[in-house]
Amino acid sequence: MRKITAIIVAAVLLPASALADEPTDPRADIAAMIPGLSPEDVHKAPMDGLYEVAMGSQIFYVSDDGKYLFKGDIIDLTTNESITEKRRSGLRLAEVNQLGDDDMVIFGPADAKHTITVFTDVDCTYCRKLHQEMAQLNASSIRIRYVFFPRFGPGSESWAKAEAVWCSEDRQSAMTAAKNGEELIAKACPNPVEEHYSLGNKVGVRGTPALMMEDGQLFPGYVPAAELAAFLEQG
Repeated sequence: MRKITAIIVAAVLLPASALADEPTDPRADIAAMIPGLSPEDVHKAPMDGLYEVAMGSQIFYVSDDGKYLFKGDIIDLTTNESITEKRRSGLRLAEVNQLGDDDMVIFGPADAKHTITVFTDVDCTYCRKLHQEMAQLNASSIRIRYVFFPRFGPGSESWAKAEAVWCSEDRQSAMTAAKNGEELIAKACPNPVEEHYSLGNKVGVRGTPALMMEDGQLFPGYVPAAELAAFLEQG
């Protein structure tokens, strides 16, 4: 994230003079300063004189004259709500929803009251602890959609285990076996592990398990099944 921020700062500050002649479309001018950005990625912020720049689930703000950039949250003091985090959650959700159910390992019925997307590493201690509570989660009408996020990246043992889970005939049973420390034997096959891992990095996953709620909120770390059910019922 620091690298991305540095690139954006450099891109914004170097050509700032290009905006000095009263630009007719600040969105287009701001987008032109940042490689890979389009005007559709730039939105007017809830504060006058600021534009929001969205890159994945990361949000930055640029002044309409292109001279200033800042990274931080805009808080509505009347509600004490982070407008930025709400927007960030929506962007995360949009990214995750590009995956279909066929690209995940799912536990629970399609008509469950709640659906949670969990970025998981089969060797992660607290990922295993969460999985041990799957029956309780499903009984509370919570459906779990697993997305692979091997913490140590490509070439790691956890990455190979994730691929083995996906390439097994019964992915649910293979996931449970892997999380129980059992060895899996499966033929290599086309799999979405790399896509899952890239998605996790894009939406800001930094550890596992990472639980994405139905509105795009991202909860880092294990949450006991009873607490998760209570939280969802409050919503």
